[in-house]
Amino acid sequence: MRDHFLVFGAPVLTEEDLEAVLATFRSGWIGTGPKAAEWEQTFARYTGAKHAVSLSSCTAALHLAMLSLGIQPGDEVITTPMTFCATANAILHAGARPVFADVDPRTGLIQPAEIERRITPRTRVILPVHLAGRACSMREILALCEAWGLALIEDCAHAIETLYEGQHAGTFGRAGCFSFYVTKNLTAIEGGMVITNDQDIAEQIQTRALHGLTADAWKRFSDAGFKHYEMVSLGYKYNFPDVHAALALSQFKRLETNLQRREAIWRRYDAAFANLPCLIPPPPEPGTRHARHLYTLLLDLDALTISRDRFLDELHQRNIGGGVHYLSLHLHRYYREQFGLRPQDYPHALWHSDRTVSLPLSAGLTEADVADVIEAVTDVLTRFKR
Repeated sequence: MRDHFLVFGAPVLTEEDLEAVLATFRSGWIGTGPKAAEWEQTFARYTGAKHAVSLSSCTAALHLAMLSLGIQPGDEVITTPMTFCATANAILHAGARPVFADVDPRTGLIQPAEIERRITPRTRVILPVHLAGRACSMREILALCEAWGLALIEDCAHAIETLYEGQHAGTFGRAGCFSFYVTKNLTAIEGGMVITNDQDIAEQIQTRALHGLTADAWKRFSDAGFKHYEMVSLGYKYNFPDVHAALALSQFKRLETNLQRREAIWRRYDAAFANLPCLIPPPPEPGTRHARHLYTLLLDLDALTISRDRFLDELHQRNIGGGVHYLSLHLHRYYREQFGLRPQDYPHALWHSDRTVSLPLSAGLTEADVADVIEAVTDVLTRFKR
């Protein structure tokens, strides 16, 4: 038994990160300004996108990306039920209706064949989610978009480092939306980003992100001289402060090193759990790079005497944190009642949702932490095996 609780999803923060944030405080400019602009340029170069706009969250990124495409009430956006509620909520905030398509039961990724089944004359956008860091089948999804004249927006909240056929996730469609929340591979505590190759989309999002004003606060009050501003559209308060950008830029320096550490932990988990009553994650598909954001087991409930939730309770009693990614959205009360959904409507998502459990995976885990996770999982799955 560990002597202290291993928190699931704890960020890796260093003295260098702290110094970067303090330097921004000392500069006298902590709101949206030069650091946010530097972070946008850095992230655009990293992904190969022409434009990047930093925002307060990935939810904001998804919302504004859809507004930039002219989404209207009555429009439909096809997405996956195996995601955080923010994905579908952003569709609703934009005035459209989320339409769920079932998933691959092993990976939890949206299935192109199921997307095509859900396309109607009202469909405007396909919104795949690169779950846990694994790339969706982008070639097939792009073919659907081309065949049906649909726009593509990618939810890359888990996919900062993800590649598909050598191309960064988020660069396949009209826009890609990223998260820098506290649990992500790179954290700014809070924050998001839209990347796009379309200058008009980038400019629309930048304007809407700060109340619909023609110039942001840095340009209005910098030493370049006072500039008047004008509200040209109804916007939001979605801007990204420099103090968060400073942390993101510091974290970015360790992005690849941290990925290598998570890959090493992943290999240890795979070896340890391969012969237990569970399914380990499938290997990355050829030609892709997995961001290793979440390590998820699928419990073999037929071979166990406990449920997934009881499994998590047992880990907690052993001072090991865990998570569920995710309870399928069609099982949430709001979506059930709002859209008349039933559990059996998405059988693969239901199956995956009942069995999935995420284990601690962080570059900050010590060898002793990893050993404790392995010991706890092995103990629980062995003890409650039928």
